[in-house]
Amino acid sequence: MARANLVTLADGTPRCGWVSDDPLYIPYHDHEWGRPHRDANALFELLILEGCQAGLSWLTVLRKRAHYRKVYDGFDPARIARYTPAKQARLLADPGIVRHRGKIEASVSNARAWLTLAEREDPVAFLWSFVGGQPRINRPPSLSQVPARTPESEAMSKALGKLGFRFVGPTICYAFMQASGMVDDHVAGCRCADSGRRVR
Repeated sequence: MARANLVTLADGTPRCGWVSDDPLYIPYHDHEWGRPHRDANALFELLILEGCQAGLSWLTVLRKRAHYRKVYDGFDPARIARYTPAKQARLLADPGIVRHRGKIEASVSNARAWLTLAEREDPVAFLWSFVGGQPRINRPPSLSQVPARTPESEAMSKALGKLGFRFVGPTICYAFMQASGMVDDHVAGCRCADSGRRVR
């Protein structure tokens, strides 16, 4: 069955149809998704978590995010880059995160790739360059018209892959672009589609 383009929850406010009444999902939709992130640590965290989400629902990862921040040292790339095999084994045994060996190993290699990137240029400017440095605001009339990947996400995926990043396919990169506010895909009629956008 096709998902409704908009959903109206208990507060009577229309939101994008992918939102549920989960207490984490509503504030995430209203205050994070589609809002521009220009903080390096926030972007690194999102990039790692989007990779962890691959094959799962975002809500699954959102529910684990607080624990990820704890066991991943606040998503400090310098610390994650030094994770030993023993530390990675402890993470693999931790039910509070997605226990997938490849994703855990990728988070470490991605932290190292991030640090290498940071040595040559600003990672924030690099990532935002794929949308020309400014948010791209779309107002698709239906969820079916929200793309899963775009030429920009394909370019980002290719560039990150060359730098040694893993779990950064074009679809993951587009989800990252949506979550970080590089693109704003709130559907027409959603409360966030009509609200102002401020870079934070």
